[in-house]
Amino acid sequence: MTETAIFPDLKGASVFITGGGSGIGAALTDGFLAQGANVGFVQRSDASGFAAEMGEKHGRAPLFIQCDVTDTAALKAAIDQTAEAFGPVSVLVNNAANDKRHDTLDVDEAFWDWMIAINLKAYFFGMQAVIPGMQKLGGGAIINFSSISYKMGQAGYPIYAASNAAIANLSHTMAREFGHDKIRINALAPGWVLTQKQKDMWATPEALEGHLGLQCLKEHLYEEDVVGTTLFLASKVSRMITGQVICVDGGVVQTG
Repeated sequence: MTETAIFPDLKGASVFITGGGSGIGAALTDGFLAQGANVGFVQRSDASGFAAEMGEKHGRAPLFIQCDVTDTAALKAAIDQTAEAFGPVSVLVNNAANDKRHDTLDVDEAFWDWMIAINLKAYFFGMQAVIPGMQKLGGGAIINFSSISYKMGQAGYPIYAASNAAIANLSHTMAREFGHDKIRINALAPGWVLTQKQKDMWATPEALEGHLGLQCLKEHLYEEDVVGTTLFLASKVSRMITGQVICVDGGVVQTG
């Protein structure tokens, strides 16, 4: 288990996480609750059992709202519901994504639209929904999950990789647009994090060995390994960090 620092300013913060009931998102929900934050999260599947488990662990449950992030109206309503429960959202974590493998020559327009809706459109409209509240608060933090896939030039999921490149640029341009409001917007790009989905679908011994060979640090990444960096970016400890892509990948790619 990765040790995590305590960030006192996150206690009582109103946090909204997309995809916060499974995989990396579940670890993020757990991590923010451990800081004393109030967490609302959306998940397409039923995560009520996970929310109850978190309530038992932390003495207060996160607010779970079942929602498909491609439904923009439902996403905005969930953000509003979280703000009603905990006050205006001061930390947004855009985490929900889908890295479904696909071949370029097999992609049709419907699949393109679906992938963009999950991996890019929901990020933009999630930010659009929380920014007015952050402006009234006098600041806020947005962490957009990207991926090192776009820096590696990996084949097998071109729309996903392109979306992650767009997330990095979107984070930078919107950080400049809303910096005068003291709203910090950063992208966090994990490496290959071995969630249960990754283990079940793609983590063959050969693939794992090959990827580990690319890392400077010869240990596999797990969900907990990205929590500390997310908390740091959410906290005012990182108050002068914005418009950046932070890679948590064991040393596969360079950002400079």
